[in-house]
Amino acid sequence: MVRQLQITLDPADLGNEEMLRDKICRAAGIRPEELETFTIDRRSIDARKKPKFLLQISVYTGHDYPVPPKPVRESFKPVHSAPEVLIVGAGPAGYFAALKCLESGFKPVVIDRGKDAQSRRKDLRAIQQFSIVNPDSNYCFGEGGAGTYSDGKLYTRSKKRGSIQNVLQLLVEHGAHPDILVDAHPHIGSNKLPRIIANIRDTILEFGGQVLFEHRLESLEIHNSKIRKVVTNKGSFPAERVILATGHSARDVYRLLLKMNIRIEAKPFALGVRIEHPQPLIDKIQYGASPRDVNLPAAAYRLSCTLKERGVFSFCMCPGGLIVPAATAPGEIVVNGMSLSRRDSAYANSGMVVSVAVDDAIRHGYKGPLGCMDFQSSVERSMFESGDGSQKAPAQRLGDFIKAIKSSELPSTSYIPGLLSHRLDQLLPKDIYEHLKRAFTYFGERMPAFITNDAIAVGVESRTSAPVRIPRHPDTLQHPQIEGLFPCGEGAGYAGGIVSAAMDGQQVVEAIARYKNQN
Repeated sequence: MVRQLQITLDPADLGNEEMLRDKICRAAGIRPEELETFTIDRRSIDARKKPKFLLQISVYTGHDYPVPPKPVRESFKPVHSAPEVLIVGAGPAGYFAALKCLESGFKPVVIDRGKDAQSRRKDLRAIQQFSIVNPDSNYCFGEGGAGTYSDGKLYTRSKKRGSIQNVLQLLVEHGAHPDILVDAHPHIGSNKLPRIIANIRDTILEFGGQVLFEHRLESLEIHNSKIRKVVTNKGSFPAERVILATGHSARDVYRLLLKMNIRIEAKPFALGVRIEHPQPLIDKIQYGASPRDVNLPAAAYRLSCTLKERGVFSFCMCPGGLIVPAATAPGEIVVNGMSLSRRDSAYANSGMVVSVAVDDAIRHGYKGPLGCMDFQSSVERSMFESGDGSQKAPAQRLGDFIKAIKSSELPSTSYIPGLLSHRLDQLLPKDIYEHLKRAFTYFGERMPAFITNDAIAVGVESRTSAPVRIPRHPDTLQHPQIEGLFPCGEGAGYAGGIVSAAMDGQQVVEAIARYKNQN
């Protein structure tokens, strides 16, 4: 017999197996000898009043035992001589599309403009330490995409795209800790994700796929409205099925498509700053105590409100994390957040952004399919031009941001390139600043002590999502103009984050399989 229960556990008792079994037996109304085994299916934290863990548990009695899931890998087929699918981009959409190809009987050929995960480290050090931006290898471009070195958070609300559990299981099979299968907000960490990404590459190669780095897309050859060839800086590839999964920052790809008269559309995005607090302060606000219990993770938060029909919300909250430079070209300042697996930094940071509609970009003078992208880029350039030519980012103490006064000095920060004191209201579009200012006041009412001059606002958080959408048919997932071209993932405007991008990659391969069977 199998029963589902919810158990509440104090943080101090998290590792106490005997106490947990006792609680399970009392909740299930059974004697200890009747309990065959149990599984923890879901784990979350209720931080209201006194923090506690909520465990959803399956209880097995009467000689019933859990059946372990069949490894997804067992469904992969050798594809050395199978029909090819060319995948442009080795991020989560591209790599999970490649894994789905192994399951569907296609040979994935993955090309990426960047370097493998290990080789990217040198270029990340260059931007951190020396403000040198490699436009093909940075925090956004390279194996694993933007998620590899910017946190590895796995939470998504996109539950209708496919199987979240399938994606998480694949990550576990390639080295992720099994805790991600049960945690309500699973997280891998930027110190562990690169090895997992490399293991995925090894699987693709083992079953007969190909992965080629430092191959930048330069053109597409199209005849009679059908894709025929992909041209890169290192040669061309004949192709009848192309998955375009180039990520939300590949501006040259959007320009290429526009130049080739391939339809693209301006898409809403978000713009704001990254806020950094001392982590003990967030622990105190959320848990009511600092230092927190050793079994409690670094505290997080999620904030949102609507002001004059515009959303203002926290994005990519990184407890125990770091702020990193996410520029993809010289002459711009972009910041993002990341955490290592232990989330043991002294700082907590989060993007705080305002939704930007296409009409908002037009009002600022940016029109056409690239209007939102050009608006985004203009703010990033203004951040750079306010500084000293390095990747030092403009910043203010949070209280000074609200008062629109320059900070006389700035507190310590996790941002390695360093900060320059500057009034961000002079660099952000006026309406963006006003919405942030009002939202921060509101958030301070919801989280007392959130507004403090021990916190800083750092500009600019601008790469929350793609500012361009590449249209596709809702059934075939092909571009409406070009047979065989399948826009995919964040860069095409159909995902937001590692898991949703991975599921979109899988969904596109399923559409390719249907398309092949129908022809």
